[in-house]
Amino acid sequence: MTDAQSRAEFVARYSFPIDRFQTEAFDALDRGEHVVVAVPTGSGKTVVAEYGVDQARRAGKRAFYTAPVKALSNQKFRDLVAIYGDDEVGLLTGDNSINGDAPIVVMTTEVLRNMIYGRSRLLHDLGLVVLDEVHFLQDSYRGPVWEEVMIHLPQHVRLVCLSATVSNVDELADWISTVRGPTASIVERQRPVRLDNEYLVADKTNGRLRMLPVFVSGHVNRDAVQLDESGVRGRTGGPRDRRRTRGGDQGSGRKVLAPPSRVETVELLESRGLLPAIFFIFSRAQCDAAAKSCVDAGLHLTTGDERAAISSIIEARLGGLDDADLQVLGYHQFVTQLESGIAAHHAGMVPPMKEVVEACFVEGLIKVVFATETLAVGINMPARTVVIEKLTKFTGEHHERLTPGQYTQLTGRAGRRGIDELGTAVVLWSPWVRFDEVAELAGSSSFHLRSAFHPTYNMAANLIRTYSSDEAHHLLNLSFAQYQADRDVVRLEARLERRRTALGDLREQAHSELGDIDEYRRLRDDEHAEHTAGRDVRRRAVTDALAALRPGVVVHIAKGTYRGAAAVVATAHRKTGLRATLITKSAKSIYATAEDFDDPPLPVGTVTLPAQCAPNRKEYRNDVARRLRAVKLSPGASSKRTRRDPDMPGAAQHPVARDPDLRTKLAAAAKADRIENEIADLERRVSGKNLSLAKEFDRVLDVLTTYGYIDRPTWTLTEAGEMLARTFHESDLLVTEVVRSGLLDGLDPADLAALVSMLVYEHRSSDTPPAPWFSSDEVRRRARRLSAVSEDLRASERAVGLGEHRAPDPTFAAIAHAWVAGEGFAEVVGEEELTGGDFVRTTKQLIDLLRQLAIVAPDPGTRRAAATAAEQAFRGVVADSSAAAPSAHDDQAG
Repeated sequence: MTDAQSRAEFVARYSFPIDRFQTEAFDALDRGEHVVVAVPTGSGKTVVAEYGVDQARRAGKRAFYTAPVKALSNQKFRDLVAIYGDDEVGLLTGDNSINGDAPIVVMTTEVLRNMIYGRSRLLHDLGLVVLDEVHFLQDSYRGPVWEEVMIHLPQHVRLVCLSATVSNVDELADWISTVRGPTASIVERQRPVRLDNEYLVADKTNGRLRMLPVFVSGHVNRDAVQLDESGVRGRTGGPRDRRRTRGGDQGSGRKVLAPPSRVETVELLESRGLLPAIFFIFSRAQCDAAAKSCVDAGLHLTTGDERAAISSIIEARLGGLDDADLQVLGYHQFVTQLESGIAAHHAGMVPPMKEVVEACFVEGLIKVVFATETLAVGINMPARTVVIEKLTKFTGEHHERLTPGQYTQLTGRAGRRGIDELGTAVVLWSPWVRFDEVAELAGSSSFHLRSAFHPTYNMAANLIRTYSSDEAHHLLNLSFAQYQADRDVVRLEARLERRRTALGDLREQAHSELGDIDEYRRLRDDEHAEHTAGRDVRRRAVTDALAALRPGVVVHIAKGTYRGAAAVVATAHRKTGLRATLITKSAKSIYATAEDFDDPPLPVGTVTLPAQCAPNRKEYRNDVARRLRAVKLSPGASSKRTRRDPDMPGAAQHPVARDPDLRTKLAAAAKADRIENEIADLERRVSGKNLSLAKEFDRVLDVLTTYGYIDRPTWTLTEAGEMLARTFHESDLLVTEVVRSGLLDGLDPADLAALVSMLVYEHRSSDTPPAPWFSSDEVRRRARRLSAVSEDLRASERAVGLGEHRAPDPTFAAIAHAWVAGEGFAEVVGEEELTGGDFVRTTKQLIDLLRQLAIVAPDPGTRRAAATAAEQAFRGVVADSSAAAPSAHDDQAG
């Protein structure tokens, strides 16, 4: 069969026409070149991978398809099985080993790296490797694996690298050409489905939701700019904002803007035909709260037939789990939400539940998914609309803005090819991000791929095991990191100079003749932080006090232009909460909610109301106003402020507060802060480039020499070094040091699992972890010694200037012991502050390390105990979460 006939037969598989970029990639593969494909999400880049796989099979060669996450590996496995059949396709992940000798094998990137270092026989007839989501090479921990694979694969193996749209794809292709041979750079910047960027604002001034396009005719929407600039910033449209509208703000037409609520956002999207939608919220707890709030608000987005189909999927995927386990996992709430067409999706959920959400969403059965950003990576879940609640996210240490690449990744889910003519990305108004920043992010195409490559202890051991010293140093110099360092220093220095000039200009613009503007900003920030801490407590007190008010009670209120006494004439419960109707001394009606008071409203007098309550009638209001003017109020009450000034006592008294250009100068100071952070980042990158990878490699070798893992003069591994070369873990050297110290010897499987969990788990919550628990004083003593081994190693790393490994964490030890000892999932998780998803993920990581110890540990008893512990841990919800889930279609068919 000719190449043209083979291609025609391949293309006939697809119901859609082949795009230009796909044809260009086919041509490059036909020429025997490597290809790097960088196209928007949903464009069909996997078609190029499938063409390469098809080519390799026709040539009698093996093909590997690698993916960064297990969920994506499972999905690709199912896709390829559907094309080639069960016998032709295998799956190798940390969880599954299915038909590993097959001609086509799907695997995680780490599995392929380990095969290369282990000199697997499966590499002998390998013809092609697909590296999906290759932009992961910038990940600080996992990124080096991608470069290790590309550098160390046999030269005859061709690469198909698939990436999101990156601005320096040519640089990546040039590097691969340097390392491996001719490489075609295939780029498509046009999305398969056009994207509209929208800006959604709750205008509390008139009680409207306003959705405005970010761009009009290719330019920033001036109406959106004007709306945003007309709003009071610093809060979300609460009482403090309203107070600020008095005086100058009110007279100048300032508006009270707020982020739309999640419920009203979903209702708006439904009314405009913009569902299904993915609603990105960068908090697991808030994803759950959002889904619950929609159901509690009475949203129902499914038909009877859809609910029946949802039930079938739930039963097929979760039917095998114990009832007690399901109860701990919040099964009832989960099902209630799904049946309403609403779901959460985040890493705190166990994989089977996430898979149910994915299957239902792909089939169009659920209409809104509240998800963390992890959903933007990997699995194919397109929607008509993507909503981004905030453009900032908390990293665990601080808040940071989304990058253009992250924004592109999130909004890439908007628009379903072949279904939607238009995708919609909606960003919600925020008091902390101005509209011009939203427009800048939405209009940016900058996603610069940067290597995170650095030598690790395991990498060093395998280089010594395989290559000479000169060859090892040469291979490090072939890394993308070294390639970028040599080319980018001048460019970084030039950018630094430009940013330093801009910083000087902005600091000059921010200067106030009246005083230190930074001191003023610090005072204001401190007051805001103090306010935020007490806001919830005050709000509850205000709500309680408002509910206690009875008709005839007189209180003081400051709302709009009115400030003074008013008589309560009626109260009523509304959807937004309790609302009181008050009459002022000037016979005006005021409607007040808890949002209109910073402090609980206290009675300052009472009036006798007319018999017939009719606040809408002028005569009634005049009568109440007359009685109010005649009543004697509590002494000093007329001057009492119900509302607290946000700028008292500190910021408002600062001289800078009187600067007539204060708003402009504050904006310049804030922008200067951002540029200062950018400069610091650029300076770190430049300083890093001045230290070559070879020197860092030599420091790694210094540590390995000190600890007896290598014989530097003869360039050979010791027995300990051979164990290190077969240990693949984030803290690889600490693992082998703990094994060598004998701390894991002579333990039963449960105690062994407890100690090993210290090398796996990391407590990331801001809450204080519980006191560690161990089954005996002996195991506790070993845990202390394990921590001492770690501290000695960290000291050695500090001494030579290497980054320190993560310290051991005993928080999970009691859970690991209980699980391996046979306790049930409901008992283990129900008693701990741990989500089901975190338990499953940590336990699978523990199992992976125990399985490695069952191979590399020198002591036979330790090997047996590790194998037994891994076997006993792989059960129940953990084993069920490790299965290669069937497709949504299979679920419904079953």
